Amino acid sequence: MSTQPNNPLHGKKLADIVTELQAHYGWEYMGYQINIRCFTHNPSVKSSLKFLRRTPWARTKVEQMYLAYLEKNPNLK
Repeated sequence: MSTQPNNPLHGKKLADIVTELQAHYGWEYMGYQINIRCFTHNPSVKSSLKFLRRTPWARTKVEQMYLAYLEKNPNLK
């Protein structure tokens, strides 16, 4: 039994979150919403993951963006 049954982030890898957001929104929109260099200057999943793993505030913003994305697209949950 899962200890966090209502947490959509539970069991979700950061790489999967960044990849899904990038596929849906694109780097330009992500950089507009969260102004960090790994989204605005020569973006890649690899550089984003490296930065987000070292920067808790930025990771939190990306997770919040992902939760908002899931709310707008309930069929993806």
